[in-house]
Amino acid sequence: MDEVLKQKIVSLLDQHRTMRIATIRPDGWPQTTSVGYANVGLTLYFLCGKESQKAANLARDDRVSLAIDDDVDQVMQIKGLSMAAHARRVLDEAEGAQALSLLFARYPAQEGVAFTLPSPADVAIFRVTPTVVSVLDYTQGFAHADLVTCEA
Repeated sequence: MDEVLKQKIVSLLDQHRTMRIATIRPDGWPQTTSVGYANVGLTLYFLCGKESQKAANLARDDRVSLAIDDDVDQVMQIKGLSMAAHARRVLDEAEGAQALSLLFARYPAQEGVAFTLPSPADVAIFRVTPTVVSVLDYTQGFAHADLVTCEA
């Protein structure tokens, strides 16, 4: 992978903390939801309820499609990415604890708002590994995108 494009992808991932992710429902239709995420380089982590539809979808088929971008005022300011990836459940307790720590570090505590950090056993934590990334940058021209294939 081209190092300049890789750094552009990592920079976009680092600048955001929510994504829209589509999983595949049992009837074959995509289901898209918004989730918070954290990343370590190109690897993303998110969590959901253990009994959620998203967790059930991913237990059947780990393929996902996701999008990350800003809501900009002008179309020619669009920058973001979309990704085809695999989302696999994190079963290792140490990796799960690290992922939770990374996720909640992106959401600083607010005064007067109490929140108890869940344990890895309380939630379903997923590791997202990209296979193909499309880097959108309309500042380089309408609908400009660079397609990057990631190593397995």
